[in-house]
Amino acid sequence: MHRRLALAAACALALPLSLAHAQRPQPPQGPLIAGYLCCNMYTYGTQMGDGNYREAGTSLVPVGTPAQVTGYEMRFVYTLVGGKVQRLKNDYSRDIPMAPFAERYIVQEDPKVRIASFEPAIREAIRDAKIAEGMTREQVTMAVGWPMTSENPRLDAKVWRYWTDSWSEYQVAFDDAGKVKSVTGAPAVMEQVLYLPR
Repeated sequence: MHRRLALAAACALALPLSLAHAQRPQPPQGPLIAGYLCCNMYTYGTQMGDGNYREAGTSLVPVGTPAQVTGYEMRFVYTLVGGKVQRLKNDYSRDIPMAPFAERYIVQEDPKVRIASFEPAIREAIRDAKIAEGMTREQVTMAVGWPMTSENPRLDAKVWRYWTDSWSEYQVAFDDAGKVKSVTGAPAVMEQVLYLPR
């Protein structure tokens, strides 16, 4: 028994490091695209996620900020956003491969051009990262980000579910024309996400 263990240990030590490294799974690769941040995103400093939580310790990175992909790792897209390094983590949308996931968040056309064509209240709501009644799905996405696919498998659903942190859910309901008819959640959450005209 001891001889077998000693032989196994000797074989393990004899393996070249290059072989050990070759057996590791390679991170997914994808295009190193450049463009603009699709939507308002919250960062913990150097990391953002598809949950887009706006909890204590996060700060807002505005929609339309110049951005580019610099690399990929298993559940991360490495980016430069506004010239700062950000790891974009795919926590809750793992059914989307990493390249299309990156293309959701870094878009080719500057969203600020589209936003400039919206009515003033919608522009203000997006700037404040809040949702206003009458917004389209596109405008909601610009304001608060993409809904995570683990809880929202269909983007044409009548209700999108979001969270401001791991426990605080709010729901955005759309009418038959695809516009926001209501936003529901706890009062403290509503203060953070519901736009009230000035």
